[in-house]
Amino acid sequence: MKLLLATSELHPYSKTGGLADMVAGLAKALAKAGHRIGVVTPLYRGVREHFPSLQRLDWQLGLPLGDRRLAAGLWSMQPRPGLTFYFVEQPEFYQRKELYQERGVDYWDNAVRFVFLSKCVVEMARCLAWQPELVHVHDWQLGLVPLLIRHQARLGQWPNPPRTCLTIHNLAFQGVFPPEAYRLTNLPWDYFHAGGAEFYGLVNFLKAGIAYADALITVSPRYAREITTPEFGCGLEGILQARQNSLTGILNGVDYEEWRTTKNPFLPHSYSARRLNGKTKNKLALQNELGLPAQADAPLFGVVSRLTGQKGMDILLPALAEMLASGFQFALLGEGEPKYEAGFDELAQRHPRQVAVRLCKDAGLAHRIEAASDFFLMPSRFEPCGLNQMYSFRYGAVPVVRATGGLDDSVVDLREAPLKANGVKFHDYSASALAKAVRKALALYQAPALLAHLRRNGMAADFSWRRSAAKYLEVYRGAATQTESNAA
Repeated sequence: MKLLLATSELHPYSKTGGLADMVAGLAKALAKAGHRIGVVTPLYRGVREHFPSLQRLDWQLGLPLGDRRLAAGLWSMQPRPGLTFYFVEQPEFYQRKELYQERGVDYWDNAVRFVFLSKCVVEMARCLAWQPELVHVHDWQLGLVPLLIRHQARLGQWPNPPRTCLTIHNLAFQGVFPPEAYRLTNLPWDYFHAGGAEFYGLVNFLKAGIAYADALITVSPRYAREITTPEFGCGLEGILQARQNSLTGILNGVDYEEWRTTKNPFLPHSYSARRLNGKTKNKLALQNELGLPAQADAPLFGVVSRLTGQKGMDILLPALAEMLASGFQFALLGEGEPKYEAGFDELAQRHPRQVAVRLCKDAGLAHRIEAASDFFLMPSRFEPCGLNQMYSFRYGAVPVVRATGGLDDSVVDLREAPLKANGVKFHDYSASALAKAVRKALALYQAPALLAHLRRNGMAADFSWRRSAAKYLEVYRGAATQTESNAA
């Protein structure tokens, strides 16, 4: 198939979370399977400097944006046969310190920035010589693309338009703006209604994508079910219920060329499921790196996460305060809400021989924490997919997770299937339930044969993008062959 993917971030060029990893991994897997793949993303600050192989294209985009017209350049690179990355150059919008916000405050013109990016994607889908059959967009930033394509098709301006697919990575982020932002689309107000882009008098970019895309995907099967309920639907459960027949849940994959335990440039020692001695050496190395006592027999719990309420930081802090007397060590890497940064920093100061905290982004340290940890904590309030539990499997760190979304889909507790168990689950969202799960993990640590069993199951698991990409292709082909969807 010929597929154009569009994303607001793309590893290794830009990243705030799992979205960047997911699109990069999916695109690479699809290209390896023999499909023609293009990916469109902004040219953010520093990309050209860090990736000098980028080439400027002889293509200048000029597009209406409300009552003005704006230009953009295009750069590209081809990291492998059949795969091309396109970077939209618009310095006014994308040459900034961060991607979406600074110091916790969204950029005031995010609506303008991502309406423009959406229009660039549509124009490229129209004009690329290789003519994509389907455009696959991700999250609210590109949510208007399906509507823009549909409108052009209905005007007769696009005789054979591509089908569209939207992946919802996190329904909590929807791109909701004042109604004036809708004028930037240059669309008629026919689409601004309760079954379309309108949301309680505001414009909702993600809702527009849900309403008008031919196919909808979430990043895990359970999350596809959860978001049709009031508890997880974030106000969009009604339209998601209406489009349930077009909604599919596909668990994200892992790029095992990057997340590997042998010949990994981030790890001081290689190891495997059969030869775990290297994991112990990585543990001792990390303890030295973080200033913790170098004790191979001390249980080590790791966290690599955004420090937000969604990720369960509000229950993790009190659970740790309760459980540290048990004698384990804890290593955290992440940044996020100031109250959680301050809370973990204070915990490290009070327990310097047990707790190490690094409030930053550090790709290499993320690998080293996974490789050194005996257990990896993910106490999320909700988790559309989660990737760290899959990284943990491969790195021999047993995940301790709350049973929600993709965590529930991928982690198997001993109580569910002893022979297939690969982690520890808890259900209630509370510090006490998390503390109980930590106690179970500590009991596992005192049962080496059982711990080795869970470790082996995790390290043998196949969460490769090859499997996930095959499921995406099924959705693409279904969308490409269907008649016009029943979206509003």
